[in-house]
Amino acid sequence: MPNNQSFAVVGAGIIGAAVARELTLRFPGSAVTVFEKEAEPAAHQTGHNSGVVHAGLYYEPGGLKARLCRRGVTLLQEFCTNHELPYEECGKIVVALDEVEERRLQDIYARATANGVPGVRLLDQAGIREIEPNAVGRAALHSPHTAIVDYAKVTRALVDEVTAAGGAVRMGTEVLRVTNTASGATVHTRAGGQAFDLVVVCSGLQSDRLAKASDAADEPSIVPFFGQYFVLEAAYRQHVKGLIYPVPDPKYPFLGVHLTKRIDGEMMVGPNAFLSFSREIYRGLGINPKDSLEVAANPGFWKFAARNLPTAVREIQSVVSKGRFLREAQKYVPSLADADATRATRGIRAQAMTRDGALVDDFVIQHQGRVTHIRNAPSPGATSSLAIAEHIVEAAIQEHSLTSAPPAG
Repeated sequence: MPNNQSFAVVGAGIIGAAVARELTLRFPGSAVTVFEKEAEPAAHQTGHNSGVVHAGLYYEPGGLKARLCRRGVTLLQEFCTNHELPYEECGKIVVALDEVEERRLQDIYARATANGVPGVRLLDQAGIREIEPNAVGRAALHSPHTAIVDYAKVTRALVDEVTAAGGAVRMGTEVLRVTNTASGATVHTRAGGQAFDLVVVCSGLQSDRLAKASDAADEPSIVPFFGQYFVLEAAYRQHVKGLIYPVPDPKYPFLGVHLTKRIDGEMMVGPNAFLSFSREIYRGLGINPKDSLEVAANPGFWKFAARNLPTAVREIQSVVSKGRFLREAQKYVPSLADADATRATRGIRAQAMTRDGALVDDFVIQHQGRVTHIRNAPSPGATSSLAIAEHIVEAAIQEHSLTSAPPAG
């Protein structure tokens, strides 16, 4: 195996860590360097999400999301088993409250079946009570193998594998741009430039900025949306056994409030979804002038906003009123009527958007010479992370005729 090749990964979230590990597996003995501007891995989206391992219910059959989600579940479960990381198949029900939602549920069931999601079945009211005794609804879809993990712990374990294989992880090192050269690519930091044979940029909330600074495509741009979670008080923790989700409304771009068991046993309610005035501030008003002005100058955002005023009204009500937020959850679990909850640290989602204001739904991976930019990796990005890494590294091997070890498994 060649041992003189060098690779760089920008970003130590779960996808960046997974790509770096995949490179050490496929190119044993070569130099792999991870650049991360924060002091710790998983500092942003990876460390601020619900921890759900999605089974692949909603995604367009044959699309990148559907394929990589199903492969990602298998790889993630194997990784957690091998590293003795907690992985709990608590199951999930998607609940229809009326006849319209029940028809949508049939469509979700068809997609889930086409995607090969194991064990999915439709439930009537009695079936709902069998799975979730405190839940109500007209009908539901049950996904018994939907699971929960701690993605930050998974990311740290991936980084540990990279360093154990001889890779370098440069925390506190911000990448300013990445440029192609005749035979590779150069990563530019404040300390200067460093040449590599291949660079993969997994910069999440900063993906559009770094891509543009690197002379990649202008689109898609990132518009940040925050999601606020609440943690139910301990006395109500056992009222829900697994995950309870609403049926998505295709008129609205976000899912709506749901109940999510956490790997530490806590029960979360959320998230809502509303425009964030920063990309990386998770407390208080969370206002960053540069980030806010960038959104205001984005014509695509205003086109999106004009089409989604009802959503904005609904979501701002849940942002300002904890009571209204909890009442949404009580539609599915009436026994939570007297429950209280405390705010958890919010998450901020890197929502990719086109110039005409359309939200980009599928994964977007752009190749530019010896540089690969991951421009959009929304949910189920964390679930799919190990499969995304396989996909990217295999594409690079084919594109650039790189010599590698055969893939594991």
